Amino acid sequence: MDLDVAKDLIVDLTNENNSWRESTINLIASENVMSPLAESVYFSDFMHRYAEGDPFKRFYRGTKYIDKIETLTTDLLKGLFGAQFVDVRVLSGTMANLAVYFGLASPGDTMLANGTSDGGHISHTEIGAAGCRGLKVYQYPFKTKECEIDMHELKKLAEKHKPKIILLGNSLYLFPANVKYAKEVADKVGATLVYDAAHVLGLIAGKQFQDPLKEGADIITTSTHKTFPGPQGGLILSNNEEKFKLVKRALFPGLVCNHHLHRLPALAIASLEMIKYGEEYAKQTVKNAQALGKACYEGGLDVLAADKGFTKSHQIAIDTSTKMSGSEAAIACEKAGIVLNKNLLPGEPGKNVFKPKGIRIGVQEMTRYGMIEGDMELIASLLHRVIVKKENTKRVGEDARELRSKFTEVKYSMER
Repeated sequence: MDLDVAKDLIVDLTNENNSWRESTINLIASENVMSPLAESVYFSDFMHRYAEGDPFKRFYRGTKYIDKIETLTTDLLKGLFGAQFVDVRVLSGTMANLAVYFGLASPGDTMLANGTSDGGHISHTEIGAAGCRGLKVYQYPFKTKECEIDMHELKKLAEKHKPKIILLGNSLYLFPANVKYAKEVADKVGATLVYDAAHVLGLIAGKQFQDPLKEGADIITTSTHKTFPGPQGGLILSNNEEKFKLVKRALFPGLVCNHHLHRLPALAIASLEMIKYGEEYAKQTVKNAQALGKACYEGGLDVLAADKGFTKSHQIAIDTSTKMSGSEAAIACEKAGIVLNKNLLPGEPGKNVFKPKGIRIGVQEMTRYGMIEGDMELIASLLHRVIVKKENTKRVGEDARELRSKFTEVKYSMER
């Protein structure tokens, strides 16, 4: 390809994506947007620089400003989450999990985690990051109707296999886990209790979910760009100094050399925004998710956990299989300007991963653009038209774009 043609194509595709995304209703549960202020400090000279090691103890020179920013960011996060120890050098939630596996376990050790078919993340499995460390993973039983861990069976499994790690946390995450009980089990068998908060970190910051550290988790692993509206990246938080040091040592110099410094000013701004607006934002996010679940259910969609209020997080899950597969639903919705993902549902065989029964929806990004409960009802009607009535997606898309056009400004954000 001609170099100028390639250059123009790259620029055009990027601009087209930006324009398209601004006109779609994004319901991907693992995405969010930064504020204009966070974006403005994200694009900086820091993206070109290195800062190996800890602040003020670097292996490179030229780090006097990032040392201050990294320290400030760490202190803000410690206060926000009540954590004595925080490492901001993590590049993703999966890397955070991998640091835990390398720091706290050895090849051949066992771990208990939720299976992907019951909402767990691939990094918790033997085909993902856990397998990269050589861990043997046993999936604890999950109550499919209640969409929650069967803690009594988890206890039996832990007593049988004596795992090094018990991991709580999901990719499909509707309800809090019983951290206190899991901690009792972990202590009894000598395991470390790890809580993967990637999806619910913003809800934790806003005091609308559970407080894993206060309830007993030894380590929190997380990403920083889902319900927490920061730059893509990860964190490790803990109040257990001994275990934190082991994980920190695995992270650097084991898994990360330079930690993409331009993330840190944006992460600091996002942290300030969550300190100031986090409770309001998290409350509205949960209200919106519950409102969307209720409206979808009343419109004839099979929303999981209806008898439990559908959700206590930013997510809802819908079984679309009586109308179309989850894959078909996701494709049809995207054609109508609504972006969401297909998803395995609790109890569904893992072999259905490419054609699962359902879809997963998250409302955190649309909440940040200012949508409230009434707007969720409008989204539910659009989903009903696509999935139940199978209306022409072009026609539905026109209405979706009209709704989206009313929400173009990021809320719950600080200004310069």
